[in-house]
Amino acid sequence: MSNPGKPNEVTTRWWWVRHAPVREDGGCIYGQKDLGCDTSDRVVFDAVGKILPRNAVWYASNLKRTHQTAAAIWAAGFPKPADMPHEKAFAEQHLGEWQGMNRAAFLASRPAGSHWFAAIDEPAPGGESFMDLYYRVRGAIERITKEQAGKDVIVAAHGGTIKAAIGLALGGQPDKGLAFDVDNVSVTRLDHIATGSQSIWRLPMVNQQPWIADPSHNAMHQPAGPEVVPPATKLA
Repeated sequence: MSNPGKPNEVTTRWWWVRHAPVREDGGCIYGQKDLGCDTSDRVVFDAVGKILPRNAVWYASNLKRTHQTAAAIWAAGFPKPADMPHEKAFAEQHLGEWQGMNRAAFLASRPAGSHWFAAIDEPAPGGESFMDLYYRVRGAIERITKEQAGKDVIVAAHGGTIKAAIGLALGGQPDKGLAFDVDNVSVTRLDHIATGSQSIWRLPMVNQQPWIADPSHNAMHQPAGPEVVPPATKLA
């Protein structure tokens, strides 16, 4: 998207949508386990579709919960794109041997004030560190920003992936990205603005939940986990 007042300025708008809640995890850490998600709450997907741009290019990670989330947005009336490449680089952090462990117990064992499963440079046994995730997400963002310069880019992704993207937009500070909440089905927009050989990022919105404007979803968000009772608007 070029700016008529600044003809040499090109803005590429990234719209990140976190996947819908996972209910089949048994309260356990799932990371890159390919679990499905709960897309039954049409009010949520209708609201999200209303704020996403038409004529955007779509991407998703290689994990099915992001594909299911995108399909639910289309099923709620958003025009389905002709194509949606699956980018493995946008998958959640691989949490190795921590996958399958009880989430609440694991997080309770971490130092007070932790924003994530571990320090950013601490790899999960048999898996990745958050910095590993950050570098692969950054590489894909930089490549796609060049390929899709000036367009709207919608990505169905994961909490860790979106936190990594926020860290990039904050000037390459992945630890700062971890401080942000990214709820299920929330929308985060990050704008890449290029002028000649220079570029900057802006953060117009993070963790937006447009469905809470609906009276039936007053102050509701979409937490994951089987211990959470789905909202009353859940479709039969």
